Amino acid sequence: MSFSSMTKNELSRLPIEDRACAVAELAAIIKMNGAVQLNSKKGISLRFETENAAIARRIFSLLKTLYDTNVEVMVRRNRQLKKNNSYLIMVNSTKGTKKILQDVGILTNKKGTSFLFDYKTPKELIEDMSNKRAYIRGAFLGGGSISNPEKAYHLEFVTSSEEHAEELSQIINSFGLDSKIVARKGNYVVYLKEGQQIVDILNIMGAHQALLKFEDIRVFKDVRNNINRLVNCETANLGKTIEASIRQVESIEYIDKKIGIDKLPKNLQEIAKLRLQNREASLKELGTMLNPPVGKSGVNHRLRKIDEIAEELRRKENEL
Repeated sequence: MSFSSMTKNELSRLPIEDRACAVAELAAIIKMNGAVQLNSKKGISLRFETENAAIARRIFSLLKTLYDTNVEVMVRRNRQLKKNNSYLIMVNSTKGTKKILQDVGILTNKKGTSFLFDYKTPKELIEDMSNKRAYIRGAFLGGGSISNPEKAYHLEFVTSSEEHAEELSQIINSFGLDSKIVARKGNYVVYLKEGQQIVDILNIMGAHQALLKFEDIRVFKDVRNNINRLVNCETANLGKTIEASIRQVESIEYIDKKIGIDKLPKNLQEIAKLRLQNREASLKELGTMLNPPVGKSGVNHRLRKIDEIAEELRRKENEL
């Protein structure tokens, strides 16, 4: 099971809260996943379709809890291999459909007895934080997804309406988050890509088990990445130490061949002999071997002087 499906299954099992929260959740599901159909007798019906059985049960439970209307559920068995079944949830009653659409603010009668479709969410539907949480949860169940955190941090909501995308983004951002909107293949995607913000929105929606799993993976990835960075840093430093040691040994051996190490000042003789005897030692380690001990910068200064002497000898040799 994907991480996204696991999260949706957890949200679908949450207890249905008070009526206001249930209506807010249903409103978001309708806007993300619902379809209003007109029939030949000038009636209307409401239809949902999903491949997730848990979401189908959630929609059915919300409708039956909120309304005394007939709700039909059908299962379409896909013949293609490895394809999930499709679940259809339908409210065929025109009276029931109108009542639902009026409650969620989609159907209004602002012009006397004639009805208008308005996809802007009424303020009273999301007036407090608990209703907003329910609305975001419904939007995720209706058209959201979350990537496997082992691969990427990405949570998104896909809607066909730019106006609804902007509205949903504002609701999400009212919790201190920073969701963005992008157009994709004729739809509008509200998304979050930062790990901590995804943790926050999982908490907002009530997906606490998914949140704990996400955090476990995130902590493991952070530790692994830190270890990799440390290993890479140590490897790079080791490489630099080895390269410097090879260069220093070459300079010392060249000086010894041309004029002899004993011709160097005493402090340079000491460090030159130590370097030849301890070719893999770091500057700090070489410094502790001197009597009295010398710091890393002091050792580096002496070895640099040896490099300069060797370079001067090479220059004079080339001039001959």
